Amino acid sequence: MTPVELSRTVLRAVRRAVDGGELSVAVPRRAVVAPPGPGGCGDYATSIALQLARPAGRPPLRVAEILRQHLAGADGVADVVVTGPGFINISLDGTAASAAALTREILDAGPAYGHADSLAGQVVELRIPYDVRAEVVADALVRIVGSQGGRVEVSHREPVNLRPVPAPDDPALLGPAAARWALLHPAAHDRPRITADHLVQRESNPLFRVRYAYARTRALSRNAADLGFTSVPGDVEEEPHQTPALLLSTLTDHPRVLARAAAHRTPDSLARHLVGVADAVLAVLPAVLPRGDEKPSAAHRARLALAEAAGAVLAGGLSLLGIDAPDHL
Repeated sequence: MTPVELSRTVLRAVRRAVDGGELSVAVPRRAVVAPPGPGGCGDYATSIALQLARPAGRPPLRVAEILRQHLAGADGVADVVVTGPGFINISLDGTAASAAALTREILDAGPAYGHADSLAGQVVELRIPYDVRAEVVADALVRIVGSQGGRVEVSHREPVNLRPVPAPDDPALLGPAAARWALLHPAAHDRPRITADHLVQRESNPLFRVRYAYARTRALSRNAADLGFTSVPGDVEEEPHQTPALLLSTLTDHPRVLARAAAHRTPDSLARHLVGVADAVLAVLPAVLPRGDEKPSAAHRARLALAEAAGAVLAGGLSLLGIDAPDHL
């Protein structure tokens, strides 16, 4: 189940409670779901009970309990737990979203897939030292936090609250893309490597794999157009030696990764996630185009749509890190 589908499931629970006379409120247009905060549990949490408590004239915990009962039996939901003042924590049953639904959702959103408003109205103050790595990390966090509706204010005032381990050498020698990757890919407490390894065009270079995977998805779209067909979202069957299930899993997890990277100020977790997406999509690309005299089929169109969706996630993630995604590599 994707976050958008879960949001709709939460709204359906509200609507059922209203129709059953348990709550007297206007059904909201949307329900925000995000990874649980401290003290939470499960895969996602929503504060909609707190949002509806005042108009319903009920305590938030009572509203949450009413909604919990309606959510507990919903398709794709394994467990629902109420914590704190009325947060509803939802565990999914592990059933992957259909390839067609997930692909369509990503293609509709484009590189903005995974953007949400879980941090709406929040201002994050980053106080950093005069250090190039700190500057780059803060710059990436401005975009990552912004993708979740928050705002970052960066200053060089004391006391510093963001101090990643400095780079041992000048990263500018690597060029813009490789320099940013070298500073952002390691966790803040790890010393970054400023070496030519970030420039080699081999599978051993994670940055190359991410950008190459994106370029390959763009090339497949061009090649498909030359063959006279375009992408159409659909269910994707397993092919020998191909693992679309892994790709579907990594794409489904993207909104959660973005939300956590914003909440915990960890652009490195986004960088590592993009490597996982790249490795997963590279494994399925050989089955996208027809082979030999084979005619384009619905399966080819569905695989192409899934590849394009992965490309959108890679492009969006690289953009948040401040790194370009080249169409040709």
